[in-house]
Amino acid sequence: MDIYSSGKPLFLDANASASMDTAIHEDDSETVAMIKELLETRIRPAVQDDGGDIVYHGFDPETGIVKLKMQGACSGCPSSSVTLKSGIENMLMHYVPEVKGVEQELDDEEEDATLASHVD
Repeated sequence: MDIYSSGKPLFLDANASASMDTAIHEDDSETVAMIKELLETRIRPAVQDDGGDIVYHGFDPETGIVKLKMQGACSGCPSSSVTLKSGIENMLMHYVPEVKGVEQELDDEEEDATLASHVD
């Protein structure tokens, strides 16, 4: 298929693609919509100011856990877990009573790096 005649954009807007995870959909519960709105309007801008980003990976209503992934400068930053727990978790729990905690999603490379840092 010829990309030029497909009508699709040649370049993706990084901000638009980063925000797709927090787009509110019709089938989102009120809780999920509130979480996404907070992430998009209050949390993501602060994280982006530090050169990182955050991606929403889901909410488990049974456990009250929000799953997030830190990206960019925040993904390798030693204080990202402090940011996640002290900043993000506290804000979400304050505004959304159904949230009981926040967990960071790691890819395989990040898990290996985390394990290696605990072995040393």
